[in-house]
Amino acid sequence: MKLLRYGEPGAEKPGMLGPDGEIRDISSLVPDLSGDALTPEGLARIAGADVSSLPLVEGSPRLGPPVAGTGKFICIGLNYSDHAAETGQKVPPEPIIFMKASSAICGPNDAVRIPRGSEKTDWEVELAVIIGKTAKYVSEEEAMDHVAGYCVANDVSERAFQTERAGQWTKGKSCDTFGPVGPWLVTADEVSDPQALPLWLKVNGETVQDGTTGTMVYGVRHLISYLSQFMSLQPGDIISTGTPPGVGMGLKPPRYLKAGDVMELGIEGLGEQRQECVPD
Repeated sequence: MKLLRYGEPGAEKPGMLGPDGEIRDISSLVPDLSGDALTPEGLARIAGADVSSLPLVEGSPRLGPPVAGTGKFICIGLNYSDHAAETGQKVPPEPIIFMKASSAICGPNDAVRIPRGSEKTDWEVELAVIIGKTAKYVSEEEAMDHVAGYCVANDVSERAFQTERAGQWTKGKSCDTFGPVGPWLVTADEVSDPQALPLWLKVNGETVQDGTTGTMVYGVRHLISYLSQFMSLQPGDIISTGTPPGVGMGLKPPRYLKAGDVMELGIEGLGEQRQECVPD
């Protein structure tokens, strides 16, 4: 299934992408795509519905984040060996974990706001994992049982805030609109191998990232197990798994986003995003 949320910010309704690309309202099945709706039982209830009997959503509404009530937005740094090389850093001996504020989350096609004082706002296409079942101290063998699905994420980053100011990476990662996710949550049963997905990103029509999740250092199974040793993972939590090479800071010379720039990005089978950059 491809599940989504549509409507104005803060007033989104749950929906499903139908077989012909139409949006069907699933409010009669679940109040929102959060919590219990993301569990195996909740997803089974949605899957068991007759799609053709659900209300058709007219027009082309705004798409919001495909999950609501995200408690944790966990990101993995330097998780592609070729991306680590372009930044001049070594592959880490264990996954690098940092948090992105949940207030950064926005819809897949919402404008990205360049924060005041920014000179180095950058892009990062990433595979995001949506947790559907509480995970705590799980083994790698059990890890995938806790995945509700996958979506596209853009880990927008202000590099000067991230690396040139004192402290941790969080302040360069958490600006409002720095977490576009969607357009859909594609349920795990539709993704046969999360480590075999091409992903790409364009800036103003130019392809700058063109990679595959197959070059991840630490795969999805390992990441879920690893994270669950330090914190419980709850339904609706997002794990953004790292980015392939081609980010602005790795280009020669480096290149960063400015108002008016347009990012387009996608992952095979998971849909595409488009964001215009605007001043904050």
